[in-house]
Amino acid sequence: MKHFSLRHKILALTAIAAFSLHAQTHYESNFTIGAKGGATLSMASFSPTVPQSMLKGIILGATFRYVEERNFGVIAEVNLEQRGWQEDFENAPYNYSRTLTYIQVPLLTHIYFGSTRFHGFFNAGPEFAYMIGESTSANFDVNNFADLPDFPKVNRSTEQFAMPIKNKFDYGISVGAGAEYFLRRNHSISIEGRFYFGLGNMFGASKSDVFAASRGMSLQISLGYNFRLK
Repeated sequence: MKHFSLRHKILALTAIAAFSLHAQTHYESNFTIGAKGGATLSMASFSPTVPQSMLKGIILGATFRYVEERNFGVIAEVNLEQRGWQEDFENAPYNYSRTLTYIQVPLLTHIYFGSTRFHGFFNAGPEFAYMIGESTSANFDVNNFADLPDFPKVNRSTEQFAMPIKNKFDYGISVGAGAEYFLRRNHSISIEGRFYFGLGNMFGASKSDVFAASRGMSLQISLGYNFRLK
């Protein structure tokens, strides 16, 4: 009888331990929405090369995050982003920049770690965008610059000054890292730095075209506010 009682006690303790372990490892899924805003620094990868410096712009958008398992989730965003390029004329007194405005949709894997109050995270995945506007800033006539004094035309592509954008649809890869601080269980603020490299060409890229490649790239730094719905 004692042996039977001891066996049942052992089974009961084993069951309690297993349930406790399951309770500790179980993770409740959650869904978070948020808003973000920040600054961009962008260039374009041209072939042949075009001398450039970084162009400043903005990014504004909405974020949607779903976390199913501990340390892992997915993010979708809808952003308004400015990117483009600014040309470098060295010591010549000229300037030219072209700003392209995109509706941008990144679809990212979200990997995070940390405590209930603080998370570090990595985001990576594809990004799709469609150009909805553009503007050009220059202190010379982009259609009539051949006779300007000291204008650097030697060994320099100039066709892009007035060339229309051929491909409004863009796609590429985004990789980012950042941190998130939880003010309360359902409220948090985050900061992220992200790099985007475009795989699509802005201009035509056939053998008869001026550029073999004309891909956008940008650095983004943004602040976000997040609210957990579930």
